[in-house]
Amino acid sequence: MRTVSIIIPTLNEENALPRTLRLLQRLCPEPLEIIIVDGGSTDRTIQLAEATSPCFRSMRIVHAKLPGRASQMNAGAAKATGDILCFLHADTALPDDALQVIRQTLADADTVAGGFISIMRGAHTTRWLTSFHNYIKTYYAPLLFRPRLFFRGARLLFGDQVIFCRRDQFMTVGGYTASMPIMEEADLLLKLVPYGRVRQVNRLVESSDRRVARWGFWKANGIYLAIGFLWGLGYSPNKLKRWFADIR
Repeated sequence: MRTVSIIIPTLNEENALPRTLRLLQRLCPEPLEIIIVDGGSTDRTIQLAEATSPCFRSMRIVHAKLPGRASQMNAGAAKATGDILCFLHADTALPDDALQVIRQTLADADTVAGGFISIMRGAHTTRWLTSFHNYIKTYYAPLLFRPRLFFRGARLLFGDQVIFCRRDQFMTVGGYTASMPIMEEADLLLKLVPYGRVRQVNRLVESSDRRVARWGFWKANGIYLAIGFLWGLGYSPNKLKRWFADIR
């Protein structure tokens, strides 16, 4: 049976992380380990994670030496011992059978990586239109910008869709590109496509709507769309990051 390591990059996530960790306690089967990789939090993120640690079979907190989420996830992968790596955002909730779904998906040797359908929700609302657009963008973006790779199985997944892959193949392609401050997930998946197809599995995860709540529907979706199109056209991720400020 393949083992799963869950890697959670954090930076000032005291509001979102406790709920995510509570829901992880319901997972059946359990992960081999949970690795929290902190990028220099100045709030109570670390203290809250440490308080939850006894609830899990194995939880480790790693302090990233280099800034940026890509570097954090690489640092977590370097510490992981599971056969499968599952990259989970601190504001995303998994269903209780998520690890079984992940194992079944990667049991297909022709599948190299996968992710879920993300539903964006807030305390009092669900962002159905934004969620639907993110769902179809998984398919139309690679079809528009990387058609050759699309027909080889490329799909565009983002971090709130909970990307998972085999550890050995992740290491073979060099993991995330540490210098990329945004679109690092898309870059990783394009590097993995030569080893198999990428799948968006027909199951739901829930992610926070904090960006839409802060920016408003039109601004948030306009930024999402612009970043995706400009990245597809080869625009610098470092310049794109200027539009995508951290929201905590």
